[in-house]
Amino acid sequence: MMISQTSCYWEERLKNHHKTKDKIPAMTKVCPETEEKRVCEAVVVEAISADVSFASNQFPSYKLGPDDQILDEPKENEKHPSVKDVVDKETGDLSDQHKRLSVRDLACKFDKNLAAAAKLVDEAKLNEVTSLEGHVMLKKLRDALEFMRCRMDGRNKEAVEKAISMVEALAVKLTQHEGGLIQEKTEVKKLASFLKQASEDAKKLVNQERSFACAEIESAKTLVMKLRGAFEEQELSSRASRAQGPNVEKLVEEVQEARKIKRMHQPTKVMGMQLELHDLKSQIQEKSAYSIKLQREIAIIKRAEGSKSCPYVLDGAQSLGSCLTIRASSDSNASAISKCSFQWYRAASESSRREAISGASQSVYAPEPYDVGRVIQADILCNGQKFTVTTDGPISTASGLQSRVESLLRKSNSEFTVLISQMNGQDHVSRSHVFTIGKARVKLSRGWITKAREIYSNSMQLCGVRGNANAPAKALFWQPRKGLSFLLTFESEQERNAAIVLSRKYAYDCNVTLVGPDD
Repeated sequence: MMISQTSCYWEERLKNHHKTKDKIPAMTKVCPETEEKRVCEAVVVEAISADVSFASNQFPSYKLGPDDQILDEPKENEKHPSVKDVVDKETGDLSDQHKRLSVRDLACKFDKNLAAAAKLVDEAKLNEVTSLEGHVMLKKLRDALEFMRCRMDGRNKEAVEKAISMVEALAVKLTQHEGGLIQEKTEVKKLASFLKQASEDAKKLVNQERSFACAEIESAKTLVMKLRGAFEEQELSSRASRAQGPNVEKLVEEVQEARKIKRMHQPTKVMGMQLELHDLKSQIQEKSAYSIKLQREIAIIKRAEGSKSCPYVLDGAQSLGSCLTIRASSDSNASAISKCSFQWYRAASESSRREAISGASQSVYAPEPYDVGRVIQADILCNGQKFTVTTDGPISTASGLQSRVESLLRKSNSEFTVLISQMNGQDHVSRSHVFTIGKARVKLSRGWITKAREIYSNSMQLCGVRGNANAPAKALFWQPRKGLSFLLTFESEQERNAAIVLSRKYAYDCNVTLVGPDD
């Protein structure tokens, strides 16, 4: 578009230039001695051709489907040609497009435009020389007329003065015309440089487009070759399937016929086998349920026999939020609890390997959320003898705990009212504090005073109380960092368990596992 506008502009400039040249009066050089006349003719420059055009044909439109298949774009109310015909047509179009992508014609036209611009520059120089010669001739003519006026008088003198005034007017017009020529020369130079830069940019653009088009042509040719190979393979496979088609259809018919005959002759036997299988499955399920029930009864009987020989029993509800307490049975002569040592364990079942609960060495233990679904046991050492007490079953969760935790998870920070019972292992009497559990850190504060605030890290510990405490089911052990620990007492067992579950959930999101001491 820029090139066509430039060409039109050059044609308009040339037309205006020729019109201006027609209006300029012919200069006549007069010599007083020889009275010879010479007319300065203007130089005629050929018009610049604006027939610059590019190849406007585009690549045929198509889409690539799966396996590099070329898909035609459907048109309404037209008969769809076969894919092979479309591929042949596109191959021919690509070859024609490759032939048309030549830059030689365009380069020749750019060179013609540049030559025309150079001619205009030369013409401006000639006009400048002609203008200078005109000034010289007018000066000589005026000098000759002044010389003649000095020698003449009367009517001849008036004619000479009139001629001198005409020469001066002609000099003024020539000066004005010279100014216009200078301005035109400047514009011609600007247009010539602009056209030169535009031609270079256009050549670069055409070369770039040509390289892109050649790459597209090569890729399209590769796709056409792949498509032809796929067509040939498909044709071969179709021929092979046609050759084997009758045999396969005949075999399928024979199999279907054999199945029909089998159903007609043995329908009762098949149904009977299905019913037998269903009965066997029901019996197996009943036997497995009965065996599980027997195993539970055997475990209860063994526990009862062991409790008869064990002088200690385990009191307390076997659920989260309660306390398990070891006491001496009423019908035994067991030693006092104060003279015994204890160690609590947790296990997946009674027969599985058990895990010692670090720090749980008192006669009282309050289960925490990690103990849910596990069996709790305790070893009692007294006078060189060892006794073991076990819960009747796994620890069950507390009612309402799950809904409480879900409601707290909707908040960014959860606050709990606590009392500091111990600080760094020493008894501590304090007022109520706020224990804040966030998604990235835990904070203990009272008003504007902050006791501790730490992000989740491997040095942080948090678990239920495993030592001496006034209310173990409501107490929690928290170590923000090494050298600083707190024993916190909550308002209720549910609040304490919810705080443990919530803090461990947020810590796990930060790739940190919150456990107790030595776990």
